[in-house]
Amino acid sequence: MKYRVLGTTGEKLSALGLGCMGMSFAYGPADKNESLATLHKALELGVNFLDTADLYGFGENELLLSEVLVPNRNKIFLATKFGFQQKDNGYIINGRPEHVKAAADASLQRLKTDVIDLYYAHRIDPDVPVEETVGAMADLVKAGKVRYLGLSEASVESIRKAHAVHPISALQTEYSLLTRDVEAAILPVCRELGIGFIPYSPLARGIVTAAITDINLLDPTDYRRVNGRFTGEAFENNKKLVAEFAQLAAQKGCTPAQLAIAWVLAQGEDIIPIPGTKRVKYLEDNLGAIQVEVTEADKQQLDVLVKKYPNVGARYDERSMSMVNR
Repeated sequence: MKYRVLGTTGEKLSALGLGCMGMSFAYGPADKNESLATLHKALELGVNFLDTADLYGFGENELLLSEVLVPNRNKIFLATKFGFQQKDNGYIINGRPEHVKAAADASLQRLKTDVIDLYYAHRIDPDVPVEETVGAMADLVKAGKVRYLGLSEASVESIRKAHAVHPISALQTEYSLLTRDVEAAILPVCRELGIGFIPYSPLARGIVTAAITDINLLDPTDYRRVNGRFTGEAFENNKKLVAEFAQLAAQKGCTPAQLAIAWVLAQGEDIIPIPGTKRVKYLEDNLGAIQVEVTEADKQQLDVLVKKYPNVGARYDERSMSMVNR
């Protein structure tokens, strides 16, 4: 395993973390035994960075992780998130200080630990000044319940305001070959302020693996059935894109997943992707990306490919995008 330092914290994290959302949420039915096997295999292979959130299964994912966390606490750098709250068969964003603290206590109880290594605001509440939300998060650091603070899907303005209240150690945002919005302003401000960048969905919800050719084969509860990347004209565009992408991966002697993750890793040593999976075989495949070298020539070739098929579709539906701080 190779390791990278998280921002200015000095913490050495595995070059790839493990996103745990799919074990309990969004990607079809849960398989507890396979998920636990995947978590244990990740630790065995040197992964020390696990990412969850109270949203994932509305607490179920944190409970799952606790079974691995408790006997291995000193081996794991644990990140979780707060900010979504159930309401009327859906959820809203809640960044009020009292919710921040109540959510942290609930997560600590489910995770069966005394401290969260990295605590993120999952989304920025548009009705609460970010300074108030981060102020409450800073109180958790003072109380010894949290070690470092992070934001997820935050704008440059929010990052700067938050960082002025308390150092922000990590920003988590979607980033992949098909989702590159952060390159214009978000990545530069993270680098200016010494904030580690944690890309989620480096496989673009799995579409760049070239394994999903028919959404009807996905589980009926898999949310990708309604995701813009997997529907309509965008899906037809993307099937052509990933077919050529798979050919490029084969030429490099790696899988499409490995090339996609390696491309993200190659964007900077301050970047620590957290590809998600709930299966051992995909975990092992993903970790192989660490050994794949992406050259400048490779980057240029991939840029040409993506430009050839520009209609990649929206990463979120309209409602979900409305919750992204921009």
